[in-house]
Amino acid sequence: MTEEEARGWLDARNVSRETMAALERFVAFLVVENASQNLISDATIPNMWARHIVDSAQLLDIAPSGGSWIDLGSGPGFPGLIVAAIGNRPVTLVEERAKRVAFLQAAAEVLGIAERITIMPAKVERVPPQPFAVISARAFAPLPRLLTVAEHVSDKTSLWLLPKGRSGERELAALDRSWQGVFEVVPSITDSESAIIVATGVSRGKGRR
Repeated sequence: MTEEEARGWLDARNVSRETMAALERFVAFLVVENASQNLISDATIPNMWARHIVDSAQLLDIAPSGGSWIDLGSGPGFPGLIVAAIGNRPVTLVEERAKRVAFLQAAAEVLGIAERITIMPAKVERVPPQPFAVISARAFAPLPRLLTVAEHVSDKTSLWLLPKGRSGERELAALDRSWQGVFEVVPSITDSESAIIVATGVSRGKGRR
């Protein structure tokens, strides 16, 4: 997906001018902060709208329109900040690193969505147990570890949305069969070779489909 196509994709979904302007401010802010924090790869900056904005926003097409959303290991805010900005919905961001927490707080202000964002400055394992309707994580941990450390924020109705780049099929194939649930690999719209693992009914058990 080119940058022009990425902007066209957002336009086709009627993203408002105000939100687009907020995203422009966020992109500029991220580029400046990236020089000191290494939030994203410099190589992806010329393709920011496709590689990061739309790559995050596409999850909204898979997720239910309502319900609580938690984003694990949020780092530079993908996908959590973008989901909150474009989806106009509350999102909980989990991030343990102090500098990244400060960045997320500032970025939420830049985007004008601070009232929709809750930041938990903690390891995922230490988040209080409670089920969320949607659980997302991008470049956080391999699938087996991710499910293990985050099981306590899910129940069998939770929808897991896990952008995995080009490792999706491999990670799913390597998943221990003690994990039950319905697991699907969905192609990313931004890169035909990248994938999103979509899972429901996830729990520890004697086998999985």
